[in-house]
Amino acid sequence: MAKALPIMFQGTNSDVGKSVIVTAFCRIFAQDGHQTVPFKSQNMSLNSYITFDGKEIGRAQGVQAEAAGIHATTHMNPILIKPNRDNESQIVVHGKPYKNMEAGIYRKEFFQTGIELIKESLSVLSEIYERIVIEGAGSPAEINLNDRELVNMRVARMANAPVILIGDIEKGGVFASLVGTLQLMEPEDRDRVIGVIINKFRGDVRLLESGLTWFEEYTGKPVLGVIPYIQHLNIDAEDSVSLNQYTAAQNTEKELDIVVIQYPKISNFTDVDPFFAEPDCHVRFITSAEQLQEPDLVILPGSKNTIEDLIFLSESGIAQKIVELHLKKKSVLFGICGGYQMLGKDIQDPLAIESLHQIMEGLCLLPIQTTITKEKTTVLSDGVLDLYGKSFRVTGYEIHMGETETTGECHGLIETKGRTDGCKTADEKVIGTYFHGIFHNDEFRKELLNQIRHSKGLAPINNRISYTQLREEAFDRLADHVRGHVKLDFIERKMKEYQKRRITQ
Repeated sequence: MAKALPIMFQGTNSDVGKSVIVTAFCRIFAQDGHQTVPFKSQNMSLNSYITFDGKEIGRAQGVQAEAAGIHATTHMNPILIKPNRDNESQIVVHGKPYKNMEAGIYRKEFFQTGIELIKESLSVLSEIYERIVIEGAGSPAEINLNDRELVNMRVARMANAPVILIGDIEKGGVFASLVGTLQLMEPEDRDRVIGVIINKFRGDVRLLESGLTWFEEYTGKPVLGVIPYIQHLNIDAEDSVSLNQYTAAQNTEKELDIVVIQYPKISNFTDVDPFFAEPDCHVRFITSAEQLQEPDLVILPGSKNTIEDLIFLSESGIAQKIVELHLKKKSVLFGICGGYQMLGKDIQDPLAIESLHQIMEGLCLLPIQTTITKEKTTVLSDGVLDLYGKSFRVTGYEIHMGETETTGECHGLIETKGRTDGCKTADEKVIGTYFHGIFHNDEFRKELLNQIRHSKGLAPINNRISYTQLREEAFDRLADHVRGHVKLDFIERKMKEYQKRRITQ
């Protein structure tokens, strides 16, 4: 490591808030004038982010880069694991598919390759940036995996980074999980932990003080912060483990009912995030036909295994209900990426890239046909979208391993760089596109929602939010929130001590 000061955040388990806290520290350090970069050596997620040069990384690292005010690169997440069927995942190396591997094979054969990739990326980032904020995964106390792990204490040792351990008090048993995690660490790794953060606290912190005192006396590790739960953050979630938080506290009395189909291999579900910030939108994620009802807008999001998720739609009865809604002209149906493919005639996978099923009939609502191919499209896209007699300049990103062709008269949706993306029916009730992030385009989203309002006899809303501005405000709000509840001076001092230790070694 050349000049960068690293700090690493690990957790007692998944979903303790590591990604969010790393995002906060990226913003905090950037606000304080430091060139800052996020890093996660190995990420397992179906929620992807496309870098400026058209490469694929975990969405969390892309968002963290935005918080730091920099462009994302694959060195921030050199290894991405995307589960695509039982016990098998697509391994993405520096933003491009490497191969599909079973878990045991990956652990046995990829380990040394992974080590070299991580070393290289850390070296590159340390030459460019002043601060590296590193995120672990799962828990460092997975004793059955630690001999060949590539994302927790081995990375901390490579970077010579001090570690802060995060516990989630919302789940209960936070002191037991923190103490147990520390006790299961090797002594040298335990010494590297400079303190702990208790995250997602609700209530009166004074009631926690006796526990904090006991913890510090028992472990010898300081509590560096108790961070209250922060709601309505408007910052992308990393993966589907966060989906249960999406609809927990929504106002069901809102005027527009939006349904998102939550199939088993749902990906890039953050495409629908802007709707949560709209004043008139109630968003529901559904997994059964009974939940569908008669919404105003049905969104079929992306999928990492489109054929298997299409089978889920058929077996659950959701597919039939969607077709019935279309026949009644009750809802606007909008498919994105895999959801777009599902709206077509069929999906074929002759090389068994994603599924053992070579062909599966689609919903037959758009005149398109898709073939899964070996080559993966990953690109930032822009173009002009035509809908409701108006044109909108839109941007987005594409991640797909399928080629889609029209099989009949197709009304194109977006004109982009000499080609047409997407398809819509003549009545514009069924719409599909490969553009992830399509709803993040404010003017298009406003028109879509106001057209739905018009169809219901409701007045338009013309002063809708700017989602880009909302995200920037959310980064600042998160940074201020975390800054106000952690011992930042102590953390800074420890980072500098580790740098001096590295120089003298």
